[in-house]
Amino acid sequence: MSVAYDDSVGVEVSSDSFWEVGNYKRTVKRIEDGHRLCSDLMNCLHERARIEKAYAQQLTEWARRWRQLVDKGPQYGTVEKAWVAVMSEAEKVSELHLEVKASLMNEDFEKIKNWQKEAFHKQMMGGFKETKEAEDGFRKAQKPWAKKLKEVEAAKKAYHAACKEEKLAISRETNSKADPSLNPEQLKKLQDKVEKCKQDVLKTKEKYEKSLKELGQGTPQYMEGMEQVFEQCQQFEEKRLRFFREVLLEVQKHLDLSNVASYKNIYRDLEQSIKAADAVEDLRWFRANHGPGMSMNWPQFEEWSADLNRTLSRREKKKTADGVTLTGINQTGDQTLQSKPSSVSSCEKTQSYPTDWSDDESNNPFSSTDANGDSNPFDEDTPSGTEVRVRALYDYEGQEHDELSFKAGDELTKIEDEDEQGWCKGRLDNGQVGLYPANYVEEIQ
Repeated sequence: MSVAYDDSVGVEVSSDSFWEVGNYKRTVKRIEDGHRLCSDLMNCLHERARIEKAYAQQLTEWARRWRQLVDKGPQYGTVEKAWVAVMSEAEKVSELHLEVKASLMNEDFEKIKNWQKEAFHKQMMGGFKETKEAEDGFRKAQKPWAKKLKEVEAAKKAYHAACKEEKLAISRETNSKADPSLNPEQLKKLQDKVEKCKQDVLKTKEKYEKSLKELGQGTPQYMEGMEQVFEQCQQFEEKRLRFFREVLLEVQKHLDLSNVASYKNIYRDLEQSIKAADAVEDLRWFRANHGPGMSMNWPQFEEWSADLNRTLSRREKKKTADGVTLTGINQTGDQTLQSKPSSVSSCEKTQSYPTDWSDDESNNPFSSTDANGDSNPFDEDTPSGTEVRVRALYDYEGQEHDELSFKAGDELTKIEDEDEQGWCKGRLDNGQVGLYPANYVEEIQ
């Protein structure tokens, strides 16, 4: 602690050492920082849990929407099943992410919250009990040494002042010898001043050295006391650091789905479902259900019947199909319909084909009468039903006069449910009523 006198030194450079008076406060502040870090870690996990929940909800909504679109779309057979398996994967993964969210909040978050409450005890006047205990411990260990240090600083200041005064006295004495105007009495006073300053220097130096010696003797005890309190703070911090490491390992286990058996099974099942798709099987099924493999009511001689005497329109036939009786129908034996019950497709659910045929123009769905607009398909009675608001998923341009046109994102009202051919009747906001493809829209939730 001894510093040689130098009158060129104006301000002492303070040390940043832990042993300097008051520098233990950084160690004390670390205790308060530990409490704040617990809160920060809880906020971190809470945000991640919200992300997991939002992702799970988005997966579920995506799977629901696309399952409906694929179900109503033209894809069929085993490839349709493989496609739907992708949506099943999303639903199962969504459930796992909800489990991750629950683990983060119910286990990890609560664990940190309880540890923080047990480790840090708030005081009525603010702050924490642990912080005050550390502060008091350091202050008590440092107080005797700080008092002696203050005495050393005072002795040093007095010694340096004496040295400076001695130097000034010697300088005056030297200058007076060259000044003939000074009498012997004045010279004697200057010499006495120099002698007194030298004695003061010796006295202050002795006191300074004594103070330093006493400070040095008290330093080991000071260091021991400070070390003891510091080690107590280190032990407290070690508990927090080890706890954080333990919690973060638990978080890692909850986030790492690659080690979850059910997660691996999801993608094993998805792979099997996709590999089960068989193009040959799907083509064979389509041929049997919608191609040349279908049975046919070939024309046969029919006796006259009053029930067949009138011509039915396309929509009348649709309404009264269950009441029509056909006679003289004969099926070919090798062309009966053969389809696997497990291979039901969206085409089979959304398409229908006429069971009889006539060369009468009024019975032809592509006749010029309908195409040219001579008859209004909406003149017939409209079946009652619940009106539902829907939103267009894609652009659609009506191909016939009785079809609606809209853009993706447009909203309209469904006034009739989907028919056998996959069409719905709807009404635009401008009042126009017409048909549109059912799989081009989705209900507004």
